[in-house]
Amino acid sequence: MTPTKKAVAILFAILILFILAISFVFPQFLPFSFMPQVPFRLGLDLQGGIHLVYEADLQGIPTGERNQAMGGLRDVIERRVNFFGVTEPVVQVQGDGESRRLIVELAGVFEPSQAIALLGQTPFLEFREYKDNFQEIIESNQALAEAGEISFEDPFQATGLTGRFLSRADIELHSVTQEPSITLQFDEEGAELFELLTEKNVGKPLAIYLDGVPLQVPIVQGVIAGGRAQITGVFTLKEAQEVVRQLNAGALPLPITLISQQSVGASLGNQSLQQSLAAGMVGLLAVALYIIALYRVPGIVAGISLLVYALFLLALFKLIPVTLTLAGIAGAILSLGMAVDANILIFSRMKEEMKSGKSFGSALEDGFSRAWPSIRDGNITTLAVALILFWFGSSFVKGFALTLSLGILVSLFTAIFLTKNQLRLFSDTKMGKVLWLWK
Repeated sequence: MTPTKKAVAILFAILILFILAISFVFPQFLPFSFMPQVPFRLGLDLQGGIHLVYEADLQGIPTGERNQAMGGLRDVIERRVNFFGVTEPVVQVQGDGESRRLIVELAGVFEPSQAIALLGQTPFLEFREYKDNFQEIIESNQALAEAGEISFEDPFQATGLTGRFLSRADIELHSVTQEPSITLQFDEEGAELFELLTEKNVGKPLAIYLDGVPLQVPIVQGVIAGGRAQITGVFTLKEAQEVVRQLNAGALPLPITLISQQSVGASLGNQSLQQSLAAGMVGLLAVALYIIALYRVPGIVAGISLLVYALFLLALFKLIPVTLTLAGIAGAILSLGMAVDANILIFSRMKEEMKSGKSFGSALEDGFSRAWPSIRDGNITTLAVALILFWFGSSFVKGFALTLSLGILVSLFTAIFLTKNQLRLFSDTKMGKVLWLWK
């Protein structure tokens, strides 16, 4: 296959992707669309919502257990947040030592009192047993499920054994198979309660609830004395670690106090979004006009590449999906500059090759190959910085790093596959021999 035919094949494939991307990103503007309508996922600063800051009381927690306690508390809060159906909530831990805070951002939630009432409770762990009429309840629930109902009666009831009697939950690996199991250690009073419960419920489930939601429902195999129990099952190590962390979160006395509350209005977020998008469009147009004036035909090719770049990037934002914040949009706009920079390096190198007397085709191939090391090194350096920001940064910094990284990858794709193959179409043509169009 000749370079020209290869270029046509690649451009045709990109054209198909471009059509799919348009249908996916802007289905409302097309007379027909076979792609699912997926909205952009907006963060707190664009969609509006509430920003809550809690302070955790860690005075009763041993120093070596504070990180795990805060991690378990964060897991519990995230599960509570899911009660609201919040898209991409931000729940993160800040601080060290005894002074630690929990940051909660709920985009699209505009009833602070309800959120505060639910999130402000200390994690509550309890053990429940079957009610006396559990068989009737189970049969009733099955009938309700067949009828399409979604509200059921809980067949379990409270026993009085709660997380405050649980001293510790740990992971234990089988000596031969290395399969993980979960061990529970109760204090003296809890051991007595647990022994009575297991004696009463041999062969029956003894459910473990965290915040009113079943966490584990193990079957009692026999009477357990001494306050040490073991939960076996088909666990991966990661699953067992998560359950242990949640059990310890419910067992630890870790109260949290709301110290700050801030509401972000949807109108302010919408205004910020419109201004950011307008800035991005103006920036894209200004860059395209400048590069066309400076490089003529290559500038037009670069403008087409930038348009495709912008559309592919928006499609990725929906497909992944990426939660867009003002910081994330700033990262995407910054990556636009990286995309332009790659084209400028290529076109400048092409100019130098053509001034040395090379034909258009030779100048194109040599220009790309000699500009590539600079493009590669510059983008890899930026990607490395973005990775560091994503790994160590807070939520908004992570959003900036993620969109910047995606933008850089898409810009490399358009520069290598789209810009180069568009220019290859002019090889061995009359336009390719008109030097002032390219120099």
